[in-house]
Amino acid sequence: MSAALINDICAWILLALAITLAENESSSLATLWVVLSSITFVLICIYVVRPAILWMISSTPEGETISEYYICLILTGVMISGFITDAIGTHSVFGAFVFGLIIPNGPLGVTLIEKLEDFVSGLLLPIFFAMSGLKTDIGAINGATTWLVLILVIIIGFAGKVVGTLLASMLYEMPLLEGITLGFLMNSKGLVEMIVLKCWQGPEDDLQVLDDESFAMMVIVAVIMTAIIIPFVTAIYKPEKRFLPYTRRTIQRSKPDSEFRILACIHTPRNVPTIINLLEASHPDKRSPMCVYVVHLVELTGRASAMLIVHDTRKSGHPALNRTQAQSDHIINAFENYEQNATGVSVQPLTAISPYSTMHVDICSLAEDKRVALIILPFHKQQTVDGGMEATNPAFRMVNQNVLASAPCTVGILVDRGLNDREALSYAWRMSGHPAINLTVMRFIPGEDAKALENPGVLTVETENLKEKQLDEDYVNEFRIQTAHNSSVLYNEIVVNNGEETVTAIRSMDNHHDLFIVGRGQGMLSPLTAGLTDWSECPELGAIGDLLASSDFAATVSVLVLQQYVGLEPDGDELGTPDSPAQPAEPFSTVQMTNRPTRQPVFSA
Repeated sequence: MSAALINDICAWILLALAITLAENESSSLATLWVVLSSITFVLICIYVVRPAILWMISSTPEGETISEYYICLILTGVMISGFITDAIGTHSVFGAFVFGLIIPNGPLGVTLIEKLEDFVSGLLLPIFFAMSGLKTDIGAINGATTWLVLILVIIIGFAGKVVGTLLASMLYEMPLLEGITLGFLMNSKGLVEMIVLKCWQGPEDDLQVLDDESFAMMVIVAVIMTAIIIPFVTAIYKPEKRFLPYTRRTIQRSKPDSEFRILACIHTPRNVPTIINLLEASHPDKRSPMCVYVVHLVELTGRASAMLIVHDTRKSGHPALNRTQAQSDHIINAFENYEQNATGVSVQPLTAISPYSTMHVDICSLAEDKRVALIILPFHKQQTVDGGMEATNPAFRMVNQNVLASAPCTVGILVDRGLNDREALSYAWRMSGHPAINLTVMRFIPGEDAKALENPGVLTVETENLKEKQLDEDYVNEFRIQTAHNSSVLYNEIVVNNGEETVTAIRSMDNHHDLFIVGRGQGMLSPLTAGLTDWSECPELGAIGDLLASSDFAATVSVLVLQQYVGLEPDGDELGTPDSPAQPAEPFSTVQMTNRPTRQPVFSA
């Protein structure tokens, strides 16, 4: 998008020069005067007008909207800029474009877009394109030779940009298909191209670089080249396949003596303390270091496209210009302090600015690009003073559900209350190495009266179920053997026959734990959770996770719900993507974690 902006700037400069040269063919001094005047206009906008606009922004109190008086001044400045450049001898659009270019991003840009976007996009742009269509005389293109020339122009123009972009992408070692895709996108035509064509056509008594035939040919070229881009790009560009597969997509498959990579997502500074406590409990050390990518998620407002900002934690920043930047600075400082005081931890802070509807795409792409094993998402509810749970922003829940449905690795939803089951056990096992943590593992086992349930929406293969049960048994046995002499680890098995007995067993747990870690199943039904999903308020947490996170649960303990990535078999073959967040979960165990000097954490599955 930055390259496209530079491309548009160059187009306006060339247009201004072309108009200047065409209008002053007989006078070189007049041409020089127009060029120098245009350069002076640009410099005045940058060094006089822009500081004045920055002063307007700084004089507005934090959190308040820009004054209507300032908005009127800026809109008046747009018209004056257009009048000046038209009087100079370039074009009025050039002045308006430069004026818009110098307005800084932030609250002023957001306010201008909110006030003008609907009017401009909904009324002025359709009228402009309608007028352009009315002035396009296709009948002016006469003769087979002319149509052949038109086809040749389309082919040469299209192929030239694709080949040129492909060569540049090969120079930077980009994948072949991505280079071709960018080449197709370079052929798209929009508002800028139509304005240039309209300026070159001009009225009969003014500048007229293009006659009716040439104008019609150029418009047809723009329409055809833009129309064929979408089907071509859709056919060749598969964003889900742009990364090479990596194997350590789960906590269970992460080697204990290798780097453990985590992507921690944060909406507000309130999410920071609990996530830092969770990272500290993950037991990073020099033998098994932990790399944390901290992403501040910000809703896109006032920008044409999403963006990802990579911050330098060691760089002292300037004073925050707005509330969002102040929050990012607060988050960065908190994690920088954690990195400095912890052993074996490296932190890379980022800010992702995108709409909530597509924010999960940025999260999943970043997770795959950084090869992380775990994504941590804050729960969309927070604890109130009276102990209840209230929703902070409904869009946060939509983001969590979308990430669960398309994540390339394990996902954990962290329910903050002040502070798949094998995957949950794996993470709890890692935490148990921390000297200040006690671990209690509670495994729910179906009794003789438990009845198997059918899953009507899923083709159940008995051999697969037996295979999963055997993997559970093997992993639990390995855990019990290796922690047999560890006094900080307690293992319990509880026999239950139905969902009611499971709820009773969970409610009977004491209130001396700091964290519950629960596995979230994908598409499997269990008699031990029968009936629980019918009343789930947040199905994306699974049956047990929803119970622990509900306001009805007596214990005010933070909850971490883990969904293991299932896209790879142990031999590396690809499987399907994770099921929908609405799928019920089958409990295997619950892990309860507790800080050893005070309280204790629990893992349950």
